[in-house]
Amino acid sequence: MSSNRLDSIPLPTLDRPFIVELWPQFDKLYSHVVGHSANKFVFVPGATSLSTFTATVTMLITYYVTVFAGREFMKNREPFKLNGLFMVHNLALTIISGVLLALFTEQLLPTIARNGVFYAICDHRGGWTAPLVTLYYLNYLTKYVELLDTVFMVLKKKPLTFLHTYHHGATALLCYTQLVGLTAVSWVPITLNLTVHVVMYWYYFQAARGVRISWKKWITRLQIAQFVIDLGFVYFASYTYFSSTYFPNLPTAGKCAGEEFAAFAGMGIISSYLLLFISFYFATYKKDNAKGGRGRKKSRRLSQTATRAAIDMSRMEVPDVQRMEDAVHLGGHSNGSAKGKENGGITPRVTRSRKG
Repeated sequence: MSSNRLDSIPLPTLDRPFIVELWPQFDKLYSHVVGHSANKFVFVPGATSLSTFTATVTMLITYYVTVFAGREFMKNREPFKLNGLFMVHNLALTIISGVLLALFTEQLLPTIARNGVFYAICDHRGGWTAPLVTLYYLNYLTKYVELLDTVFMVLKKKPLTFLHTYHHGATALLCYTQLVGLTAVSWVPITLNLTVHVVMYWYYFQAARGVRISWKKWITRLQIAQFVIDLGFVYFASYTYFSSTYFPNLPTAGKCAGEEFAAFAGMGIISSYLLLFISFYFATYKKDNAKGGRGRKKSRRLSQTATRAAIDMSRMEVPDVQRMEDAVHLGGHSNGSAKGKENGGITPRVTRSRKG
């Protein structure tokens, strides 16, 4: 009797890793919201929303203008609380990231198990199927929703770092280049990023609720691990493409799908992420080591200088408009003083209003 009951319990399979098949359920929701089945979605550059370089750049320029204008608007105002909206925002992105990750897993697991990783990252039949392209596009759209992270920080008058603003804008651009570049390896950075975002936005949600969480630094460690794995796959796929296309005498695993500009964009942007996040980690969670003795080599000092510069850049606060104007005026004063010294040491007279 008990054996029959156990046999009737559904178990995960390769095609249904979550027991229930998720794609048909997702398709019902998609059809209800959009008006047609997700299976009919086709990404067409120039026709699909936000599928042109001009549209993407326009959105990113709007984002950065909003950041600077918002900081100027909030300069003499009290910060908004917005805790309730902030919790809703982070919980929504936690759920969206989790759902997309589950859908990607359901699509990719059978492909990888039956055909191997190389087929999944380098063949369009493995990493560029119709359901995956739909998920790639939806993931791309979420990058614009995530720009609201910065809007909340501006309205709450929180410090904005170069790392934060650069990473948010560059990620939207990265997703766009991989969509129009037809890169089958896209699922690797995307699924890892979704995993990080489930953890990260859940942390922000709990922090907004006032829950103290001790593992914040592990989020940065997880992000660094994500970029290391990303680069391993992206560099391998790019090498495979270029070696098979232009250098057939070099050892290669075969041919790899994708466009050349997308390969360069992926390698460049993700490499910059790795550098900045490692720098941020050391600046935030590691104390500076004591300075060494006199006998250190010059190359060691140069390495430390470069590391320090990268750390400073990752933590650099984005200036507001007034600070940039002050810097320009100070630069003008310095140039005027220098010219005065060159002209017999006579400096131009500075009026009271100029001093102000």
